[in-house]
Amino acid sequence: MMIVIESEQQFNETIKDERPVVVKFFAGWCPDCKRMDAFLPSVLESGFTEIPLFEINKDAFPDIAESYDVMGIPSLLVFKGGEKLGHLHSANAKTPEQVSEFLSKYFS
Repeated sequence: MMIVIESEQQFNETIKDERPVVVKFFAGWCPDCKRMDAFLPSVLESGFTEIPLFEINKDAFPDIAESYDVMGIPSLLVFKGGEKLGHLHSANAKTPEQVSEFLSKYFS
């Protein structure tokens, strides 16, 4: 289940977690985001069921997106202890295989 981040404070608290968390940056108008939403549940069910997964609307929080170099959407970022560990850019997040390969680097 994906938890929606609705404030900058919530974002900052989320990324400080000592276990790795995934934050998906998206926008409502984004067709690639909708495509990812269609296959992401099956990717998670195939071995990543314990991943804390959050999403944040890039358009609602442009400063956060910019500060973490989120240029394209959807983008998946992995954070732990307030540090960005990984970033799957939109160009490389178009298939379930690409997303699964990315997640397996941080969650095994």
